[in-house]
Amino acid sequence: MFDGIKALFGKKTPPADPDRIERKSDEKIAYLEQCLGVHIEKDHTFLKALRHRSIVDEGEDISDNESYERLEFLGDAVLDLIVSEIIYDRYPEENEGFMTKLRAQIVKGDALAEYARELNLGSVLEIGDRARGQGIEYSKSILADVFEAVVGALYLTKGHDSTFSFIERVIKEQIDFEELTNSLDNYKSILLEYTQARQWSIPEYQVIDEYGPGHDKTFEVQVFIGQDAMGQGVGKTKKQAEQQAAKDALDQLDWE
Repeated sequence: MFDGIKALFGKKTPPADPDRIERKSDEKIAYLEQCLGVHIEKDHTFLKALRHRSIVDEGEDISDNESYERLEFLGDAVLDLIVSEIIYDRYPEENEGFMTKLRAQIVKGDALAEYARELNLGSVLEIGDRARGQGIEYSKSILADVFEAVVGALYLTKGHDSTFSFIERVIKEQIDFEELTNSLDNYKSILLEYTQARQWSIPEYQVIDEYGPGHDKTFEVQVFIGQDAMGQGVGKTKKQAEQQAAKDALDQLDWE
C-alpha cells in the first residue's frame, strides 16, 4: 500500500509543451487586442496583467513581481486620473463634491468587476493549477483587479491617449450617467428612510407654484411630514424640485 502511495506522489508532472504555451499566449494577446482596440506587440506586460498570484505561488522560477499586482496598483491610479478628466469635461458646472462622488461610483470595485465581466476577462485569466476550479475567475474582487491591471498595462505600453479612449468607451457602454447622477444625492430616499426609522408619517410632496412658458417651466414644491411643512424646493422639473425640497427638509432636521 505504502509503495503505491509513494509511487503516486513520486510521479513527476510532465513538462509543459512550449508550443502550446506560445499558442495560448498568442490567443490571449489577440483577444486583448479585440477588447482594447489597439495593436499589441508580443509584450510580456499584457500577459503579466492576466496572471493571478496563484501562478507565482506555484512556480519555482517565477518572481514575486510576475503577477498582475504591480500593474493593478498603476491601473488604479490611471483610472482615477482618466475618469476624473472625463467627469471634469462632462460636468463643467458641478463642484468638487459632486465630481468626487460620481468618480467613486464609476471606479468602485463592483463597477470595475462588471466592466471586466462584460469584456470576459475572466476567460483569459491565468490561474495556478492548485487554485483552478475554485471560481477565482468569477470573483468580483479578482475581476476588478484584472481590469485595473489591464488598464495599467495599456497605459505603460500605449500611453495616455489610447488608455483614455478605451476607458471612455467602456464607460459609455456601461454607465447611464443620468441614472447614476440622480442616485448620487437622492434626498427623497434619504428623507423617507429618516422618517421611517423614526416611525413618522411618509413625506408627501405638493406643487405649490409653477411659472414660465410651457417649454421652460419652473416648479416650486413643498414637502410635508404629517401636517408640518418641512422643506421647499425649486426646479425645472417636478422631480428636481422634490429633491430640493427633501434636501431642505433634511437640513431643517439637522440630518448628517
